[in-house]
Amino acid sequence: MPLVRTTFIDHIGTIALDHYGKRNALSRALIADMLAAFDDFRKRSARAVVLRSAANEKVWSTGHDVTELPKANIDPLPYGDPLEQLMRAVKAFPAPVLAMVHGSVWGGACELVMTCDIVIADETATFAITPARLGLPYNTAGFLNFISRLPLTVVKEMFFTADPIAAERAERVGIVNMIVPAAELESRTTAMAKTIAQRSPAAIAAYKEAIRVLSEAVAVNPDTYEYLHGLRREVYFGPDYQEGIQAFLEKRPPQFRGA
Repeated sequence: MPLVRTTFIDHIGTIALDHYGKRNALSRALIADMLAAFDDFRKRSARAVVLRSAANEKVWSTGHDVTELPKANIDPLPYGDPLEQLMRAVKAFPAPVLAMVHGSVWGGACELVMTCDIVIADETATFAITPARLGLPYNTAGFLNFISRLPLTVVKEMFFTADPIAAERAERVGIVNMIVPAAELESRTTAMAKTIAQRSPAAIAAYKEAIRVLSEAVAVNPDTYEYLHGLRREVYFGPDYQEGIQAFLEKRPPQFRGA
């Protein structure tokens, strides 16, 4: 059975996460369905895409399916990881992608929301980036997705504490564009998507690509890249990452030791 529901009406595509048995965890299978939907919408010249949950549950998505992460000694977030592919697909999609958020957003799903062009949420929404709870080393592209959207102080707080940021503050610091009442979430998101769909798709595609390229125009020399990758490698070969994954699978608090 598909793990997402899709619709295409008036040049607007909708992708609704629909795997509540795993609280919409971003598994390989679910991401494959999402990538297929984006590919279909591209072929149909979608002018906007709405990314949402299929039902208003307490959790929008728990993020990367932790059971699919390697246990130790392997880069957990390589370039070819399905979630990394999904981030790139959202950013490269030629039409705006709007995230419609009801409920809590965790880990990799929080970064996924950050890669969307516009985020509309209701008062139930919270956002947490949680690799520190697992001892998981984050990659450079992931950090840039946050740094390009939020003040550095907020990025640091989110990564260092792994605590959720509630809806009102999320709007204030720029995680979301607007917070609306839950009863109006779908109608307000649809209204914005329809407005975008009425504008020039050629112009908007050029705007989106220009903004993407300019926001990612960060010069990193080879030595710096190797240094950053070395920092990550020390973590995923170290004891904290192995302990974090094992503790999650055993449903107990991790006992981190550090380097």
